[in-house]
Amino acid sequence: MGFFDRLKAGLAKTRETLLKAIPWGGDPEEVLEELEMALLAADVGLPATEELIAEVRASGRKDLKEAVKEKLVQMLEPDERRATLRKLGFRPQTPKPVELKGHVVLMVGVNGVGKTTTIAKLGRYYQNLGRKVMFCAGDTFRAAGGAQLAEWGKRLGIPVIQGPEGADPAALAFDAASARKARGYDLLLVDTAGRLHTKHNLMEELKKVKRAIAKADPEEPKEVWLVLDAVTGQNGLEQAKRFHEAVGLTGVIVTKLDGTAKGGVLVPIVRTLKVPIRFIGVGEGPEDLQPFDAEAFVEALLEG
Repeated sequence: MGFFDRLKAGLAKTRETLLKAIPWGGDPEEVLEELEMALLAADVGLPATEELIAEVRASGRKDLKEAVKEKLVQMLEPDERRATLRKLGFRPQTPKPVELKGHVVLMVGVNGVGKTTTIAKLGRYYQNLGRKVMFCAGDTFRAAGGAQLAEWGKRLGIPVIQGPEGADPAALAFDAASARKARGYDLLLVDTAGRLHTKHNLMEELKKVKRAIAKADPEEPKEVWLVLDAVTGQNGLEQAKRFHEAVGLTGVIVTKLDGTAKGGVLVPIVRTLKVPIRFIGVGEGPEDLQPFDAEAFVEALLEG
């Protein structure tokens, strides 16, 4: 099964929420009214929903489904220049593979979102692109957190910088960033302990980890990615805001889209933070984490 088919299957719950009550061929106002309720149910959120409905209504388009598709794709495009091109009817190339600005990616998120497994999948992805990858097992609080990433490293043939349980994560990140630079590796993926975005001291610790990486390599980290569980819905937007304020996100990875009807949360995240969705996950397998493509996502979302 190709990824688009897996994506379509994975988004079945969200798609059902969006499509089951919408009489696309009916009276336009009735369609827009039902669409508004469906978008809210899919956790697109009120501001984004109101913007979408207003623009589709103002467009005067007869094919409402196509108008909705186009607007959703625009809203999922954080780059204003590319969004403008889409608005004018052009289709800019989606950058594939996902190229990195630097050599270090700091991975953050709350507990239980699958950060460590996601890091392993990213390691495999970039390995397949011919990159020399290194891991930093910075989750030193969770029992067996480091061991889990070490096991993935062993399976994938990726070296892992690891410390004892309870080690200072900032010191470990410093060592890992120094080692990457000294050994000439292309990419270092830094795992961190899951933390609630509401815990001030833990968010401060994350800032310290970021500073430690910069101390070892002043150019880094150029990438800070949040791993988000789609099941959290609108709470995911609040998480993203808090992490963005603390460490300046450059990307979001949304996992477990196959287990929720709240896949619409991607829209307010991009719209509010102007941060791109880098990858999405629609299953447990390594091939189920793929670069995000706005057009493919919207197509899978709105075509039954």
